[in-house]
Amino acid sequence: MPRRTSTSRTPHRRRARLAAPAALALALPVCAAEEPLSVPGPEVRGGAVGPDEAVTGDLSVLQVQVEYPLDGVHEESEDARLFLGIANSGPTEDVLVDVTGPFAEAVDGDGGDFAIPVAADDNVYVGAEGAPTITLTGLERSLRSSQSIPVTFTFEQAGEVTIDAVVAAEGQDPTPPFDSPDPAEDPTP
Repeated sequence: MPRRTSTSRTPHRRRARLAAPAALALALPVCAAEEPLSVPGPEVRGGAVGPDEAVTGDLSVLQVQVEYPLDGVHEESEDARLFLGIANSGPTEDVLVDVTGPFAEAVDGDGGDFAIPVAADDNVYVGAEGAPTITLTGLERSLRSSQSIPVTFTFEQAGEVTIDAVVAAEGQDPTPPFDSPDPAEDPTP
């Protein structure tokens, strides 16, 4: 039977002795660093407040939200304004012709039915100052901040899309221009 010598164990012991200091050296900088969440960073601006949904490859409904209720809740049968953007990156104009959901009807700023044109390669900010408005009349259930209702948007050319319109959070100003930019500052031609 072959006899073991101390030289056969030496490489294993040497590796073990070298591995411990190397592991410690790697662990020290990690432990010494501050917790990432305890170091305040710059505010990240932007991002969608409400959900976005593509109707077609060229037409999208963006940041759909119901205005925040000033008293904390939209009661059943009350009215609520809807805020959203419509982006048309295609070569053809389209028209938003209907909005349906769990409410009596959607009306424009004058209280009547509406047709909101969306020019080719342009954006429309519904609810922004000087832009079209949509009011959901006669809500079928009460709504609080962060709750949502399904709203179906029907376009003349693109068809329809259903999206959950979220009730805006407390502290967001429910008056125009809400979260949409001023249409006069829109960079699209």
